[in-house]
Amino acid sequence: MEDPAYRLESDKPFDSVVESIEKETAGHNFRVLHVHDVQATLAEKGFERGPLKIIEVCNAGFAHRALDKENNVALFMPCKFVVGTEGIRTVVTLARPVMIAEMLPDAGLDELAAEVESTLRKVMEASV
Repeated sequence: MEDPAYRLESDKPFDSVVESIEKETAGHNFRVLHVHDVQATLAEKGFERGPLKIIEVCNAGFAHRALDKENNVALFMPCKFVVGTEGIRTVVTLARPVMIAEMLPDAGLDELAAEVESTLRKVMEASV
């Protein structure tokens, strides 16, 4: 099985990468649905950790096409970028849409998932 995540590292500051992903997402016809600030959420419960945000994104056209093929795709929606730090580096990972096609092999999602993943990789590459 392939790696379920696509990963890139950057020397850019954490907040700069998060901001860039949000901007690039819109430029590729996706919309940021929500940004989960995991660090802040855990801090509210007394747990300390480094910066970590989950950025949920969606393209309504892609979502509609996928759901027309298989309702269980909704289990993996929306697409997610995870931005964190390792030492002085900012790390971005993407839950790879092609893995959804592998998990639902009878749904006929291969081509669509590859198109979505290609677009989201471009967002990442432009952001780091």
